[in-house]
Amino acid sequence: MSKNILIIMVDQLNGTLFPDGPADWLHAPNLKRLAARSTRFRNAYTASPLCAPGRASFMSGQLPSRTGVYDNAAEFSSAIPTYAHHLRRAGYQTCLSGKMHFVGPDQLHGFEERLTTDIYPADFGWTPDYRKLGERIDWWYHNMGSVTGAGVAEISNQMEYDDEVAYHATRKLYDLARGQDARPWCLTVSFTHPHDPYVARKQYWDLYADCDHLLPEVGPIPYAEQDPHSQRILDANDHQNFEITEEQVKRARRAYFANISYLDDKVGEILQVLENTRQEATILFVSDHGDMLGDRGLWFKMSFYEGSSRVPLMIADADMEPGLVETPVSNIDVCPTVCAIAGVDMSEVMDWTDGVDLVPLGQGDTREAAVAMEYAAEGSEAPLVSLRSGKWKLNLCKLDPDQLFDLDADPQELTNLASDPDHSETLNALKAQAQARWDLDRFDADVRHSQAGRWVVYEALRNGSYYPWDYQPLQRASERYMRNHMDLNVLEEKQRFPRGE
Repeated sequence: MSKNILIIMVDQLNGTLFPDGPADWLHAPNLKRLAARSTRFRNAYTASPLCAPGRASFMSGQLPSRTGVYDNAAEFSSAIPTYAHHLRRAGYQTCLSGKMHFVGPDQLHGFEERLTTDIYPADFGWTPDYRKLGERIDWWYHNMGSVTGAGVAEISNQMEYDDEVAYHATRKLYDLARGQDARPWCLTVSFTHPHDPYVARKQYWDLYADCDHLLPEVGPIPYAEQDPHSQRILDANDHQNFEITEEQVKRARRAYFANISYLDDKVGEILQVLENTRQEATILFVSDHGDMLGDRGLWFKMSFYEGSSRVPLMIADADMEPGLVETPVSNIDVCPTVCAIAGVDMSEVMDWTDGVDLVPLGQGDTREAAVAMEYAAEGSEAPLVSLRSGKWKLNLCKLDPDQLFDLDADPQELTNLASDPDHSETLNALKAQAQARWDLDRFDADVRHSQAGRWVVYEALRNGSYYPWDYQPLQRASERYMRNHMDLNVLEEKQRFPRGE
């Protein structure tokens, strides 16, 4: 019998806060209970530290250089199969409640049903432009206002969204319990928290009044001493027009931690409905990328440093042993893993898939292959690539000096070993792997071609009558509750769970 699958995705959740499930000091009882029965991946990474590229890769099992989703305004092609396509083709119901940041006219990508609109635009308006070096597009680039404005609010754009996501997810679980569709199901519930702005409800804010973690372990590094990519990120974030105080750092981090607790309550609501309706499901918890949270003076994502690139990943499945896995993995592994759990064959497209099935790692097996990451969006001027292999991380860009870190000895990534003769053999071996995987000149040309074309299309489509691609959820009012083409007695019986005697 095929397994039901519940995928819970969050946004911008720093994986270093999940060393073995949620850190002890986080107020996250529901996630801690889930962690206790899950295979927990300590060293899980994003495919790309930005929303749309990371999510397209998570859904397809392919890196951005294959999907073409280089940034937050790059179209996700309808021809690329996702786990939703694979499962739906095999007879699953596939449903999405929440964010997936699909760009382009296809707003489903294999989901049979989508319960909410997205929180971000679906058009090409957020396209970076490598032809205009150093240009800030102020109306949509991040700036440090998310940090200086951190604090308490009872409602925000993002709270409104995630409240809706949780409501529709629980409603859908009740509907699935009624058993009116015999197919197995895969429900993806995707929240936008704890993504900035760093604003939290007071009930969660108050949980962290005495928190010992309100300052990052590595304090701000002067701009002149930052690596070139970090300097570009700071420029993109308009850092020179903000003076960030220690108190503002504490408030931003406190709100971020508070929003983890807010999310924990949402996860608890969903898992409680699953339990109350006695439905069994494999549960997978993951984030699209992390958040630097002031470490090194950096915020948000867009970086290969651990805070930005590491993500939590936990899988509760009957065929995987609960426990900690240290082996580096990626959220691009989710697609082949979900298909393996569902018993779905991906062999037709595996030659073009970068991810691997994680089920064997949950059964005690090992993995030698390096984990790959890519970044080619705002704050970059040429593509950046990274390999995590064992304890090593190598970051490469045609514009920048190489970076090599020993994450066992230097988890804060403060010592670049790329120019150390004692580590030249490791550097050369990893660079050979990178050169076998990537043609950086071709990658750069592909990104530039995509950006230039999208600028033409976007400006054309905004001229004259405008038809947006934003997803409009379909509400079939005439099929909900009681209507006069229904038999009230039949309706009341079939909509009840459990059924009456």
